[in-house]
Amino acid sequence: MRTERYDPESLIALLRQRKIATMDDLKDALGTSADATVFRKLAGLEYRTSYSHRGRYYTLDEVARFDGLGLWSFRQVWFSRFGTLVSTVEALVVASEAGYDAAELEAVLNVEAKAALLKLVRSDRLAREQVAGRYVYLSAQSAERRGQLAARSVYDAEASRLSLGPGLRVLPDELKAAIVLFYSLLDERQRRLYAGLEAMKVGHGGDAQVAELLGIDPGTVARGRAELLAGDIEPGRARRPGGGRPSVKKPSTTWPGGGPATAPAATRRPASCSCWPTRAAATGHVPGPGSTASSTASPTATASRSLFAITRAAPRSGTPLNIGRFPRSARTGRAGP
Repeated sequence: MRTERYDPESLIALLRQRKIATMDDLKDALGTSADATVFRKLAGLEYRTSYSHRGRYYTLDEVARFDGLGLWSFRQVWFSRFGTLVSTVEALVVASEAGYDAAELEAVLNVEAKAALLKLVRSDRLAREQVAGRYVYLSAQSAERRGQLAARSVYDAEASRLSLGPGLRVLPDELKAAIVLFYSLLDERQRRLYAGLEAMKVGHGGDAQVAELLGIDPGTVARGRAELLAGDIEPGRARRPGGGRPSVKKPSTTWPGGGPATAPAATRRPASCSCWPTRAAATGHVPGPGSTASSTASPTATASRSLFAITRAAPRSGTPLNIGRFPRSARTGRAGP
């Protein structure tokens, strides 16, 4: 009995580990260079091809976790329970309550769907009607189509409270305001990651939509989304080490003699103080004997001038002055006994 050369278990092990793989990855796992060999081994497995990325990715049914619409994504690669993009579009439109227009369907599928819709209409697998200036795609069965058109009129009339088809979310103004308020409370890194998370929820075109809602650059949203997908998040830091402006060290100011930057308390001179009775006393300028200010200065002013002159001549060591050594006439302005 000839031993089987290519074991399909290697494909199963690869897809269980990586969840998705390309044709080149599958050929490397089998050890072959022929696509036909891979397809022959996949035929005995329950597998899916992606409806995004031109069907380049493969996965197993046991790996995929399909949602209520029959869709599943891994690292922005989308798979459908219905198989190809054309089959998925047809299944979603037929099962919808009010049909879809192209923009609504692309928001659900996260890929361009216009070509698939046009192909389905031309082959009579779907129908379309013009509603409120846009084409809405509906079931090809007349009875189902009439019910979808009736539901569409209700949805368009109350779009602020109802979703336009299964899986599509329409944010009311109150929810948008709450999102923007919550976003303003986050730091720089949290804002970037939150924007990336919301963009992944939206899917195709999410970067631009979230950027417009939050008033930020789409590149920031894409960066946050990439960091989340890669798990490249360092706890406790808003930026990578070395980010931001370089710190500037302020030059220290020293006294000419090499003393501290702050002058001692005894040498400080107040800019404005009520203890200076005259301008001459405040500035330290003592008028000459023949000036009017000298002849009319009061004893209190004379004492203040003497105190200021002694204070200026005090050493820089900060030693407090002993006011008690001044004569009584200098402290009180009255003549001694």
